[in-house]
Amino acid sequence: MNPAKPTIARGLLPELIGYRLRRAQVRVFNDFLASLAPFELTPGLFGVLVLIDSNPGLNQSRLGNAMGVDRSTVVAVIDRLQARGLVARKPSTSDRRAHRLTLTPKGKSALEAAVPEVRAHEARIAEALTTEERAALLQLLEKLAP
Repeated sequence: MNPAKPTIARGLLPELIGYRLRRAQVRVFNDFLASLAPFELTPGLFGVLVLIDSNPGLNQSRLGNAMGVDRSTVVAVIDRLQARGLVARKPSTSDRRAHRLTLTPKGKSALEAAVPEVRAHEARIAEALTTEERAALLQLLEKLAP
């Protein structure tokens, strides 16, 4: 027999957007990690693959801006993906200091295989929401983080 967990008073926390977002984010992140464990992709790595696939030739600076992270973080992420054979750096024709990023065939294949799992994950985490509620949530989140 499993006794019910005692409840804990949360004070003003449930009134805070950040608190609610963080709790939701933890749930979403954990489900994502479990869903994509076979692909060894975190939400961040998946996002990078999607951005590069959607913007072939994207440079690391623009990728960092799109992700909201600094250049050193982008370099480390691209290093990891390149070591796995998923991303290729190609010299920019317009700026010798910059590299254009593209998915390798292995990267495209990995992304294509992961997308159905991500869609199933999205459906699972949003199952308590109606179609309208899901759309409204996405719209509200966009207002908080355009």
